[in-house]
Amino acid sequence: MTRIVCVAGARPNYMKIKPVMDALERRGADVILVHTGQHYDESMNDVFFRDLGIRAPDRCLGAGSGSHAQQTGRVMAAFEPLLDELAPDAVVVVGDINSTLACSLVTAKAGPLLAHVEAGLRSRDWSMPEEVNRVATDRVSDYLLAPSPDAAANLRAEGYREDQIHVVGNVMIDTLLANLDRARQSGVLDRHGLTRGGYGLVTLHRPANVDDPGALRGLLKALGEIAGRCPLLLPVHPRAADRLAALGVPDGIRLVPAAGYLDFIALQDAARLVLTDSGGVQEETTALGVPCVTLRENTERPITIEEGTNILAGTDPDRIVATVDTVLDAPPAPRCPALWDGRAGERIAAVLLDGGTVRALPRPTDLLPAAGHGPQ
Repeated sequence: MTRIVCVAGARPNYMKIKPVMDALERRGADVILVHTGQHYDESMNDVFFRDLGIRAPDRCLGAGSGSHAQQTGRVMAAFEPLLDELAPDAVVVVGDINSTLACSLVTAKAGPLLAHVEAGLRSRDWSMPEEVNRVATDRVSDYLLAPSPDAAANLRAEGYREDQIHVVGNVMIDTLLANLDRARQSGVLDRHGLTRGGYGLVTLHRPANVDDPGALRGLLKALGEIAGRCPLLLPVHPRAADRLAALGVPDGIRLVPAAGYLDFIALQDAARLVLTDSGGVQEETTALGVPCVTLRENTERPITIEEGTNILAGTDPDRIVATVDTVLDAPPAPRCPALWDGRAGERIAAVLLDGGTVRALPRPTDLLPAAGHGPQ
């Protein structure tokens, strides 16, 4: 039996790892879920396990918070002896958080095959810690599991071999489609006194937006103007709570506690538009056909702009307001990229279980003759 360790550590990981675990277990793999503990409070962790029906982790590393170096180092130190004990055939990491990089480096040195879900995403912004994490993780991975053709094109441009690259679709959308009916029955709209299409939804959590008081003040100014036309609901990320309280929010913006997965999907689904700095929300709104305005200067998910409902507005307040006015007057037509069909987990399981053993496969820095490249 093939033994595969699946790693999750923070809120964005949970909805990505669940479809992979389910598909691997359906095919008879021995799947071990390791939770690094990068997110650990109830609103960012426990509620997602309950909403998604994820079984309790088999092992917890208890990494906790800290600087990037501290957090990465703690995860590495805890994961190294665990990997030696478990001796898996492969390790699956998802996304771009510190836990992803930490477990990738340990795995690469220990020897099992390493698979990176969401490989090839690039923002081109080297000031983003996530960009460094995803680039470094891709470099040491055996299987580069790309969510879309643009991600695969990035990998090819960076010199990765064809046999490493697999376009598998978007696991986030697997989880979204599997839970959409349940989400629509969650009752969150009634609890907040909302009506479908009667509000805009806002999320803010990226350090560049919430840690700089000047940047956050500018965003709130823009949101205040927008709220005069479309009332806004802002579920408060723990990272932003104190800063929002210190600055105060304009009229028309309603702060509510951070939402669980089902409630948040329901809020996105029923919103007139969504304003966000989250990568995952750009993808979920595209799958839902809901207009999305991204409050960043760049995105590692350009396919949501090219083949979805997302518009990149930047962080200039006037530009944000002008962009939202355009979206409210003429919403983009719903469209969704190919392979965002709820079957990405199955494709990933097929790659991992049919791809060969560590002895049979070339490793990440092996050089192969051109004729020896395997199929995508």
